[in-house]
Amino acid sequence: MTELITDSTIQEFEDFLQRHPKGHFAQSCLWAKQKSMWTWKAIVSRNEKGEIRGALSVLIRRVTKLPYTMMYCCRGPVCDLDDKATMKELFEAAKKLAKEHKSYVIKIDPDVPSSNTDFSDFMKSSGFKSKEGGKGFEAIQPRYVFRLNVEGKTEDELMTGFHQKWRYNIRLAYRKGVEIKICGKEMIPAFHELMLVTGVRDGFVTRNEEYFADMLDNLGEHCRLYMAFYEGKPIAGTLAIWYGDKVWYLYGASSNEYRNLMPNYALQWEMIRWAVEKGCRVYDFRGVPGLVPEDHPLYGLVRFKQGFGGEYTEFISEMDYVQKKFIYFCAEKGFAALRWIRFKIYLLKNRDKKTDHVKGTPRTKQEND
Repeated sequence: MTELITDSTIQEFEDFLQRHPKGHFAQSCLWAKQKSMWTWKAIVSRNEKGEIRGALSVLIRRVTKLPYTMMYCCRGPVCDLDDKATMKELFEAAKKLAKEHKSYVIKIDPDVPSSNTDFSDFMKSSGFKSKEGGKGFEAIQPRYVFRLNVEGKTEDELMTGFHQKWRYNIRLAYRKGVEIKICGKEMIPAFHELMLVTGVRDGFVTRNEEYFADMLDNLGEHCRLYMAFYEGKPIAGTLAIWYGDKVWYLYGASSNEYRNLMPNYALQWEMIRWAVEKGCRVYDFRGVPGLVPEDHPLYGLVRFKQGFGGEYTEFISEMDYVQKKFIYFCAEKGFAALRWIRFKIYLLKNRDKKTDHVKGTPRTKQEND
């Protein structure tokens, strides 16, 4: 039996997500607040006792100037992946919901390892198709991550598991005078400036200032802004989310200067410590472009995350259930073109960020979202 979550059952839904080992912040109503431009719906399946045994939340958004919507399920379903009956109920309810909202596609990128071919086969038998590409950062969510098992471990035990050079760099940061602070919205302008610098340097488009500020409001105690300071100046920062038994490193930014002080190593360590503090099972370093060779431009990112001793994890690729083939074809091509144009405009607008001038005070807001 499935039903849509209402105001009267939303707390029960959240409790289920936070208890379940497959629970994910992107399935929660808290994340739905962050995605206010989307319509959020959550489906649950109940057992004979009336208890929730599986959940699937989706975000729905109208395609500009078209009478169709896109439905997106980020890191669902949340259930026993061997319970095919529950998964079938959830996906059949999602397909019905998609018809009601005139969705041309249901997109899903589940929190399921690629080694789980049984799940892939089930999805294909349910009409979903693996999306081509998306092997690096092309998909909506990263396909490859590093995850560190922190369950029942002390800080000393975790530190011992790091590469020797990583332990040295963490201690070096503190020894050189880097201070890590948990900050509020007053430091969002500085963090955003650092994100612009990082985006231009590393070739990605960042969010606007309000988006990061909204994260602190919408997720409350589940979100932290960590900032690294040197002689009172912000030189790096991260945004992390704690939800259920996991902490995720979501956004990171750093100055082009002071990198020799190793602030990023200290920031990672403080976020890992948060996972330990909360009794978590997993600390998630988030995306990498796969296990790329040393001559790859993003090899440094892989090496940085790998040095903390996490387990390399490949997820099942993004999968689509297409209901309007022509609209789907046009939309996919159009979104790809828009992303490319957006990136070029972003680089032009922020080309001055190749040199740093972060002062820690609000600057004129730049829209990048």
